[in-house]
Amino acid sequence: MIRNIVFDMGQVLIDWKPAELIRQFGLSEEDSAALMLEIFGETEWVALDDGTVSEEDALKAICGRLPEHLHPYARILVCDWWKPEFHVKEGIEQLIRDVKAAGYGVYLLSNANTRQAEYCTRLPGWECFDGRVTSAELNILKPDERIYEHLLQKYDLKAEECFMIDDSPANVYSALKCGFRGAVFHDDVARLRKQMAEAGIAAGS
Repeated sequence: MIRNIVFDMGQVLIDWKPAELIRQFGLSEEDSAALMLEIFGETEWVALDDGTVSEEDALKAICGRLPEHLHPYARILVCDWWKPEFHVKEGIEQLIRDVKAAGYGVYLLSNANTRQAEYCTRLPGWECFDGRVTSAELNILKPDERIYEHLLQKYDLKAEECFMIDDSPANVYSALKCGFRGAVFHDDVARLRKQMAEAGIAAGS
């Protein structure tokens, strides 16, 4: 029986669209493409989520590849992307509140840098969450199975009682290998609710 629902963050709870973050600056196509490539297309962003590089060191490496006039924008994207209001996925907050009201444990398991501790209280339905595991705090990225095992150990959960919701098929597959149930989120809460109901989860409608 499923007793706990485990949510990913980006593209599940909130939108994660780097191109739109860059578009807000109103830069030329060339400058926008450079920011996209050098920040989100290189290894530093992954290393930040893995907790193996500091923001300042990542920014130094990124700025070393960018023209000087783009350095202020790079700093915003690396250090302050989370400060504006989040765009919450439609219907997801109500789903979180429904499963909590139905008696399920609610957990966050995400690939994110250490800044998440500063903004997690702004995530939709945060007061419903019973715990959080972030990749940078462990130096372990999904889909590494060790991060799922850490969640189980930290909160004394049983894999067969957990249901993982993630937009990445690879991440859900790893959860399944650890004994979880789960579903890939395709930006469709109605579909997700149906999949949860098929797994025996009473999440309302």
